[in-house]
Amino acid sequence: MANRITSLFNIKYPIIQAGMIWNSGWKLASAASNSGILGLIGAGSMYPDVLREHIQKCKAATDQPFGVNVPMLYPNVQEIMDIIVEEGVKVVFTSAGNPKTWTKWLQDKGITVVHVVSSVKFALKAQAAGVDAIVAEGFEAGGHNGRDETTTLTLIPMVKEQLEIPLIAAGGIATGKAMLACMILGADGVQVGSRFVASEESSAHQAFKQVVVDAKEGDTQLTLKELAPVRLVKNKFYNDLLELYKTSPTPEQLKELLGRARAKRGMFEGDLDDGELEIGQIAGLIHDVKPVAEIVADMVREFEEAKNTISSL
Repeated sequence: MANRITSLFNIKYPIIQAGMIWNSGWKLASAASNSGILGLIGAGSMYPDVLREHIQKCKAATDQPFGVNVPMLYPNVQEIMDIIVEEGVKVVFTSAGNPKTWTKWLQDKGITVVHVVSSVKFALKAQAAGVDAIVAEGFEAGGHNGRDETTTLTLIPMVKEQLEIPLIAAGGIATGKAMLACMILGADGVQVGSRFVASEESSAHQAFKQVVVDAKEGDTQLTLKELAPVRLVKNKFYNDLLELYKTSPTPEQLKELLGRARAKRGMFEGDLDDGELEIGQIAGLIHDVKPVAEIVADMVREFEEAKNTISSL
C-alpha cells in the first residue's frame, strides 16, 4: 500500500489516527503507530508539561513514527512547539490558525508539517505556506469544523483538482470502503478520528465511548457557528443551546452558556448531560469498542477486499 503518504511518514498503511482533544493520549498514539499507521497525540487538551509526559511515554511505547496535533489558537503554543522540538518529535499536524506562522520554523528543525483545512481556499493557502501535506476535512467530522459545510465527498475532489502536495481525507471515514472511496476521489491517505475514540486505548471516558457506540443517524449536530462550529451529540447541553437560540442570543451569551472545560467534562470525565460530546456523523456506523490493532486490521482488510471487488467488475 506504499504511496506518497506512507513514504512521507515512513508508515505501512496510509492512515492517520487523528489528534483529538481528550481522546488522543500516548496510549492511543503508540497503539496506532505500532499497528502500522501514524498515531497523533492531541496537544489541544494538554498543558505543556502534560504534553511532554505523553510524548516521553509514547516514545517508550513505540519505536515507530508518531506525531503531535497542535491547534494554533492556544496561548501557550510557543512552549508547546519548543517541547515538541526538545523531545525530538518529527511530525506535527497544525490546525485552527495560519500555517505560515509555524511551518518554516518547524521544517527548519527537521519536522514534517501537515495542516488541517476545510476548504479549497485554505488548502491552497497552506500549500503556499510550504506545508508537506494537507488534511482536507469534510463537514461530517466531529469536533470543530469549517464554516462552509462542505462534505468530504465533494471537498476531496475539489481540493485534489488544484493541489500538488499529498492530500489526506478526513471526515466520515471509519471503514476500509470509505478509505478506498476517498482514495478513488484523489486522496493519498485518510485521517480517522471517531472510530478511534471508540477504541480500548482511547483516553475518552468509558461512558462517552458507549454514547458513540449507541449513536444513530441524526444523533449529532453542528452548532455554535457564531463562535466556532462544532459537531456534537445531542444531549441536555445541546437542548439548552436550542432553548437559548430561541432568544436570538449574542455571542457573549453563547459563551456564557458554553463556559469553560465543557468538552473535558463530557468526553474525558463522562458527564453525558452537561458535557460537550464531540463526535462525527460516522458514529452511527460504529458499533463496538475494540483494540486499535483490530480497528486497523479491519480497515485494511476491508479496503483490500473492496479494491479487489472493484477490480473484478
